[in-house]
Amino acid sequence: MLKKKPRYITTTLPYVNASPHMGHALEFVQADTLARYWRLLGHEVFFNMGVDEHGQKIARKADESGVSRQDYVDKYAAEFNTLKEALNLSYDSFIRTTYPFHIIAVQHIWKLWEATGDVYKKKYKGLYCVGCESFKTDSDLVDGKCLDHKVEPEEIEEENYFFKLSNYQEYLEQYLSQESVIVPDFRRLEALNFVKNGLEDLSISREVKRMDWGVPVPGDKSQVVYVWFDALVNYISCLGWPEDKGGNFNKFWESNQTLQLAGKDQIRFQSIIWQAMLKSAGISATDTVFYHGFINSGGHKMSKSLGNVIDPYALVERYGTDGTRYIMLRHAHPTDDSDLTWEKMDEYFTANLVNGLGNLTARIMKMSETHLDHPIEKPLVNNFDDDYQNHLDTFNFQSVTDCVWRKVQELDEKITKTEPFRLVKTDKEAAVGIIKELAHDLYLIGKMLCPIMPETSIKIIEAVLANSKPANIFTRLPE
Repeated sequence: MLKKKPRYITTTLPYVNASPHMGHALEFVQADTLARYWRLLGHEVFFNMGVDEHGQKIARKADESGVSRQDYVDKYAAEFNTLKEALNLSYDSFIRTTYPFHIIAVQHIWKLWEATGDVYKKKYKGLYCVGCESFKTDSDLVDGKCLDHKVEPEEIEEENYFFKLSNYQEYLEQYLSQESVIVPDFRRLEALNFVKNGLEDLSISREVKRMDWGVPVPGDKSQVVYVWFDALVNYISCLGWPEDKGGNFNKFWESNQTLQLAGKDQIRFQSIIWQAMLKSAGISATDTVFYHGFINSGGHKMSKSLGNVIDPYALVERYGTDGTRYIMLRHAHPTDDSDLTWEKMDEYFTANLVNGLGNLTARIMKMSETHLDHPIEKPLVNNFDDDYQNHLDTFNFQSVTDCVWRKVQELDEKITKTEPFRLVKTDKEAAVGIIKELAHDLYLIGKMLCPIMPETSIKIIEAVLANSKPANIFTRLPE
């Protein structure tokens, strides 16, 4: 297949102040599904993930734990990186914001902002939420507390560097007026309305005497770069910017399509602040940012601070890698919040995987193995059907998995209606014809599962081509 235009995809960087939770895994699996899909279509893909390792929250956690900051972030970075195997992620880059090349990139872009005249220093007093690593206004608070972390922000007064976000009001309004830059569109309108209400300049550094765990500000050892401005630069530092010796930055960011995935609470940072940062540095804007909803647990947003997280490793232990991917792609709404409990997930796994796809595969391949003299001819599959592609092209992961399970249902109904296992006793030729059709369509299901459930896809395809009933694809849950 001829290579199509290169595509770039990145997740946000989780904060390594605790272990990964299901909300992180959702974004990773969504991104991986798209990366695998694009590769199947013939695109060259650069898929970036990583972790955010600076900031006051991490410094405090490390100090409380009695270990060095670097040892602390090393421990949690490793937990996120091992999700690659647990969730079968196919990323090309795993960046850590403590990497020397990233620090060089942050300091370089800072100098570009200075050259543009977008950085100045002033004294500032405000309310600061350590959990969010950001300043809050009264309108951001409920009963004087941060909405996400349920604590009162600290009042801080210090001298910081500021970024002239207000210089980019008109530019951001024009950027956000393009329908393609944010999916779903109601999030784009949310961002656009925020910008139209007026932009204030942003504090982009912290005094070392208060917070010393960060990238040093070029030319001022008394300050470190604000963690958010540090972390956002990873999207281009991972490509080798600014030197771009390997040409990846020009190939994947400047010359072709870029896609960022983020949670719905990231709009201000990803589609407003980051885009102004890029514009100030003379770098192309992100083509599209897709914002997913949250996975709630027991009616509350899943949060490390609230202690109601679901461990993705526990999911994999119970449902397997592909079972976990299936649950997150089909039973978590792509853009709205979803509430998942262990009881619900057990039901989805048993009904749709064990008794659904797994049972269907076993039935068809048992008939094929018994009644066909040789495997069916390998089907030619050059393209996916239009509905399937349209749903993936618009990031509707729930609908694309629904497409697959409609095929599963259709094959179940065909077996019930035609009963080839009975027909073979009276009209073997007709029965064999039906079994070949069933094996052919099962192969197509296997191909459709390639980006969604890659291990299951391989098992189904190999079973059909070997004309052999596989071992149980999904294991029943213990009683």
